[in-house]
Parts: sequence; C-alpha cells; structure tokens
Amino acid sequence: MFKLDGKIALVTGASQGIGHAIALRLAAQGARVVLAARGTEKLESLAEEIRAAGGDALPFSLDISRAEDVGSRLQQLPADYADIDILVNNAGITRDSLMARMHLEQWKEVLDTNLTGSYAVTREFVRGMMRKRWGRIVFVSSVVGLMGNVGQANYAASKAGMIGLSKSLARELGSRGITSNVVAPGFIETAMTEAMDQRSRKEMSETIVMRRFGAVDEVASTVLFLASQEAGYITGEVINVSGGMYM
Repeated sequence: MFKLDGKIALVTGASQGIGHAIALRLAAQGARVVLAARGTEKLESLAEEIRAAGGDALPFSLDISRAEDVGSRLQQLPADYADIDILVNNAGITRDSLMARMHLEQWKEVLDTNLTGSYAVTREFVRGMMRKRWGRIVFVSSVVGLMGNVGQANYAASKAGMIGLSKSLARELGSRGITSNVVAPGFIETAMTEAMDQRSRKEMSETIVMRRFGAVDEVASTVLFLASQEAGYITGEVINVSGGMYM
C-alpha cells in the first residue's frame, strides 16, 4: 500500500525536522524526491541517505520567502525532476511576539514565508498537474492555525491561511483528479521543542490527551497517506495530528 513508484515529489523545508522525515518516507515508498530548502548542506546529506537506501533524491536550493523569485528558480529544475506529481508545502518560520509588541516586519516575514511562499510554489505546479489530471498537494499547517496561540498571531494567521488556500484549491482542482489537503501537527519532537525547558515541556504535555509530544514520523506517515493513490477520494480536509491536543 501507499506505493509512489513513478511519482516525483517536491518537499519544501526538507533539510530538517518534519520535512526531513516526510522526504525520507516518500522516497522509501518509491517517489523521486526534490529536497528543497534555502541551504543545501543538510540537503546533500539527506540525499546521500536516501540514495544509500536505494532511493532517488535531488537537493535543490529554494528560498520561498522571496515569492517573486520562486517561479524563475523552479524553472531551473532538471527536466527529469520538473514534472511534479506530489507537492508538500512544509517550509515555515516563527517570529513570536505578543501583538502589542509585534513589529510589522515580524508579521510580514512569517506571512511571506509560510503563506505567500506556499502559494508561489503551488502556483508553479498546478498547470502541470491539470494536464496530467493527477496530483497531490499537501500543506503542513499547525493546530495553532485552528485554535490560535498566545504570542503567535502572525504564525497562526499564516497557518490558518494555508487551510483556506488548500480548501479553495480542492474546489478548483478536484474535477481534474488533483487533491489538496492539510496536515495540522501539534507539538512534535523537533529541534524547536527540544530547546524547551522541562517545565514548559511538562505543562505542554498535560494539554495533550496522549500525554506526549508526537514524532516526526507520525506526521510523515499522514502526509504519505494523503500523497498516495489510496487517498484519491479525500480532498479539502484538515487532518489533525496532535495526540488529542485539539479536537
């Protein structure tokens, strides 16, 4: 099940955390994966790991925060990796601050990267998917986009915007065999959460029904399902991967 042989996938923010896990999972199921992020050093290492396991991956430098440059940059993909079947919009940043102290630049930087960047990447591949009458678009949002969070008005707005974008795409593209869905992780074990002090981790864990943070592989497995043929009749949905933190 969930085999992706013959498919080409592009994962933004693939250099670490959830994006890294998603790229590994898609490659393990047979997809040829374009690994996209701003820096390439970690991507080269990930590509070597995928190739060592018998997979196929291409490191590709891409800064989605510069939406005006995204199109021209993606046109530089090698021909044998350019016809994307599966797009995972995972890249994102945080610039946390209480609203009363938040500068316009903090707001714009997060919206430009998380939301406008996702729009710019998706726009480049929609026509190709329409021609093939097949495609999978997956946005990695956050439960914060569903429930809000203190000090993260910019991040929450960007992640909620991704949900609206995905649902609109689902309505526009469904008749062409293209699905668009959202995965909304809760607290996941990444470098960001590892930096939290033990008191904060304990307090956060107590808000989660399963009383633990999630693993990146648990998010990646959900993305894999949505990217597969088996999920062909699911579109416009938001799958909450939060251990019951948000219901």
